[in-house]
Amino acid sequence: MVFTKKWLPFASYGLMAEFIPAVGLESFHCDMQRGYKRVRKKESEVGALLEKDTTPQRIGLLAQQAVYEFHHHPELSTEENGIKNLVEILKLDEESYTVQQRVTQILCNYRDNPVLLDKKIIKLSHGDEGVPDGLEINSRNYLFRLFAAMDCIFKEPDGTLCILDFKTGKSDFDSRQAYIYLLAATYLYPERKTYALFYNLESCKWSEKLFATEVHLSALQTELARLAKSHELEKQLYRNEPERFSEIFVPNSGFACKYCQFNSICSFSLCEVVA
Repeated sequence: MVFTKKWLPFASYGLMAEFIPAVGLESFHCDMQRGYKRVRKKESEVGALLEKDTTPQRIGLLAQQAVYEFHHHPELSTEENGIKNLVEILKLDEESYTVQQRVTQILCNYRDNPVLLDKKIIKLSHGDEGVPDGLEINSRNYLFRLFAAMDCIFKEPDGTLCILDFKTGKSDFDSRQAYIYLLAATYLYPERKTYALFYNLESCKWSEKLFATEVHLSALQTELARLAKSHELEKQLYRNEPERFSEIFVPNSGFACKYCQFNSICSFSLCEVVA
């Protein structure tokens, strides 16, 4: 395992989900979204859209920041004005009504059930640290960087590590994300027994504990290398023939266009955008 700053093809859970949607989200899948996000991100119109967080992104980010603040200032859970103070810390009054309402409920949920209380925290993300360092992976002589930004890692009394990922919204937990974390953990903490866990801050529901075998992780590593290679090949195709954008990154026009952050600039969008 080597940390590196040199350029390499990359893989992540995000890229995997952009290639292969989670079960139940197939109708929302659109390769053209990946094309805009990963290949055309430096174009002014695309870049401007990427700079704006979507509502789910804002809720997820603020929820993570809330957990961080609760952990570092546990008095917020017991003070009479704790929630009000945290609302001010997060500057929720600057957010949309939907974001304010849902994040405030998350604050109340966590105050009533502080899931990290008394945990031996090894790492806890604030949510806005930026892109993490990538792990250099060699999979059958193909080098790529694996990005796996983990929300929280804590140690159990027996020394086992738990990788805890916080969720918001109504989507089901995607076990592929957990297994990618477990793969990264074999490089970061090779001597430790590790499992992964999801917790939804809105529904207050836990996933089951997820463990992975060496065979499972080896197969996952091979699949991530394949996706990294495929993505680089498609990027090169586009650079050589940009007029073939819609052939390389095929659109999936339909109901999902309404929720796509690129619907205002996509000629294949079926969503009527109101200026």
